[in-house]
Amino acid sequence: MISSQRQHLILNRLRTRGAVRITALSKELGVSAMTIRRDIADLADKGLLKRVHGGAVTTSSLLAEPLFSVKSQMDMGLKDTIARRAIDYVSPGDVIAIGGGTTAYVFAQHLLESRQCAGVTLLTNSIPVAELVQAMESKDVEVIVTGGVITRSNSLVGPIADKVIASLRVNTVFLGTHSVSIPRGFLMPNSLEAATDMALMDIADRTIILTDHTKWSCTSLSLFASFDQVDTVITDDQLDQESAEATRSLVKRLVLVPVNPEEGQAQEGSSDVSKADAGKAAQIQ
Repeated sequence: MISSQRQHLILNRLRTRGAVRITALSKELGVSAMTIRRDIADLADKGLLKRVHGGAVTTSSLLAEPLFSVKSQMDMGLKDTIARRAIDYVSPGDVIAIGGGTTAYVFAQHLLESRQCAGVTLLTNSIPVAELVQAMESKDVEVIVTGGVITRSNSLVGPIADKVIASLRVNTVFLGTHSVSIPRGFLMPNSLEAATDMALMDIADRTIILTDHTKWSCTSLSLFASFDQVDTVITDDQLDQESAEATRSLVKRLVLVPVNPEEGQAQEGSSDVSKADAGKAAQIQ
């Protein structure tokens, strides 16, 4: 298959899936990963797609959302790093909510394997998260599913979901995001999903956003939270310094989790800094 044929196929996959992975395309087309990277780079130079770590996404990212099955295979190392740190924000017996998306799903996986999940009541609008709890051998976790309309990311949204959510109360809600826009806040491609995320935030004592550093380089359609509505943002330490400083000045607490744990032990204290702490440090200096 010549280059133009491969690139045509890549664009077709993007139109139907919203995102593609280099490893999957390499296997499907029987060519090397380097060949696929060159094809993606060529298409990106023409403005026909956007390169991301491990693959590519459609340029119409304001409205398009990749399928859950595709997103769940992208940036797995970063999601895993963020998810493990987020477990620290749950205590046994808590009542929590977990939103849709793949980073929240990875967080749910790690939480359900930890001691912190003992006696937890979990509200979710994510079908995959609900299925995780259902598959557990131990039934020490109670799950409440919102109901609603199913999105491409296997989330339940819309008026039915929002009505169920409004009748409840949780200690903490953990949400993913499609993009982070400075100084606007956190956005989603699906306006119904954005509204359901707002409903989850309304019933929570605190809101924690779980997102990797790549989300600062893209945008989306619907704002679901401004920075001052969020208590904590947990991301990886690959976030560029300019974005990190701007985010830290806007949000109550920014947590930068080391991708390399050996290096992170020395940086952990300075990475987990709240807006108030940063202000005090500036006054001391």
